[in-house]
Amino acid sequence: MTTSLPEYLEEDNLSEECKKLLSILPKEKGWVRSVYNYQGFWTSLKFLQGSTWLKSLLFALVNRVKHPIFEPNHPLLVENPHVLVPFLEHTLYIDGQVIDSSTFTSPRLLATHVPFASLPKSVQDSKTKLVYLCRNPRDTFISMWHFANNLLLHHKDTNSIEEMFDLFCKGVSLYGPFWNHVLDYWKQSLENPNKILFLMYEEIKKKPKIQLKRLAEFLECPFSIEEENSGVVDEILKMCSFENLRNLEVNTNGKFSTGEPYKVFFRRGEIGDWKNYFTIEMIDKLNYIIEEKFQGSGLKFSYV
Repeated sequence: MTTSLPEYLEEDNLSEECKKLLSILPKEKGWVRSVYNYQGFWTSLKFLQGSTWLKSLLFALVNRVKHPIFEPNHPLLVENPHVLVPFLEHTLYIDGQVIDSSTFTSPRLLATHVPFASLPKSVQDSKTKLVYLCRNPRDTFISMWHFANNLLLHHKDTNSIEEMFDLFCKGVSLYGPFWNHVLDYWKQSLENPNKILFLMYEEIKKKPKIQLKRLAEFLECPFSIEEENSGVVDEILKMCSFENLRNLEVNTNGKFSTGEPYKVFFRRGEIGDWKNYFTIEMIDKLNYIIEEKFQGSGLKFSYV
């Protein structure tokens, strides 16, 4: 008896126009599928890997009037954050779909992994606010490696850490090179701080209340004194905590329509997990690349 691959591992049905485009693009073995270099960044045709924690914080924050954080059936308790905050390129506009954004309820929360330079001019030049989440490159790599292997598990051979590390250092990862993606948004956030908020994952982990209030101020929905006194800030952080989200029934047993289990988005979420995997040689190699690429940018990473 043979079983078919889940949709996220199947090859796409491509139009002739798309096939012609792909035929002239640089191609590499990807983490889950083959990837193509488009506009200077590596991308696959369909792939899903997201910032689950940030999505939950954003949803709870901007919807706290419509969905009070203390209500027993809050959407975050019964639905996955990636469903509540869908991806533009992987959910809404996939396979040539065209959506009518005017039908979306306000406030509109959407997600993307697209590099800044590839964002439509309508997004770059509008009043749309962008929140960018950055994680240190060592933990980013380990998280991506586990994520990709969890998608491949039971269906295809998994990838060795050595092979994927070499690809990462060459810049081949989803929407990589990592350094180009990060630097583009970092520079844009410095030039236009009212439009782009650049958040560091490690800073949110270490000082979550300060960073959540910073996020609220940026989105022009600051917490009132009454909300702070009644514990709204603490309750949002509690509901959106990695531990709480991971243990919810929906995230333990739920799946996307394309077959990806929700639980692959919840592994550890800790700072410094790279220590369990990196050799001295890996540290030295990636340090050299990061120091070279980020020299003079003013951006520093925290690894502990």
